Amino acid sequence: MKQRDYTAADRMLMGFDQALQTLFGKPRATERPDPARDFADVKLSPEQRLQVARLLRVDHSGEVCAQALYQGQAVTARSPQVRESMQRSALEESDHLDWCHNRLLELQDRRSLLNPIWYAGSFLVGVTAGLAGDKWSLGFIAETERQVCAHIDSHLHQIPLADRKSRAILQQMRSDEQHHADVAINGGGAPLPGPVKAAMQLTAKLMTKSTYWL
Repeated sequence: MKQRDYTAADRMLMGFDQALQTLFGKPRATERPDPARDFADVKLSPEQRLQVARLLRVDHSGEVCAQALYQGQAVTARSPQVRESMQRSALEESDHLDWCHNRLLELQDRRSLLNPIWYAGSFLVGVTAGLAGDKWSLGFIAETERQVCAHIDSHLHQIPLADRKSRAILQQMRSDEQHHADVAINGGGAPLPGPVKAAMQLTAKLMTKSTYWL
């Protein structure tokens, strides 16, 4: 059967549905199992549990942003190959959303109240990056994923070694993010100018600081 050639309007509607699933439902994910499934939960002190939950909430919101970025860039991508690559990466990011949310529930905590704001802003950034051209859009993904890897490394240093469930999730996420960065670079992503990288770092810091509490 011939695959349907979706119009820009079709992709916008599918993106809207994906946004609702990301923010309020259960996003469509891949067949991969939760990395935490093989580890028994451990008893954390109330302070440790709260700290881990806040860190996981930040990671979950980061994946909300990533989902929106990929969706926005897929809408405006000019090459079908680039669009398909972004959609596959977005699907893998949905795994991260699911894993983080499951762990938050186990830690008796919640997703960030600010997620709708982060999603809307990230989607617009993704659309803008896509309009700039595929090489810049891919370069934006590569730099985003590089910063996310550094961010996850920081969290891995803060989460107790005994909490193997949370650590397994973050370690798999980091591996995936590095892979997404490599795919973007190999696909022709261009290095971003220094001021753009600095602006991205500043925005990420704002998101992490506020989401940690809200």
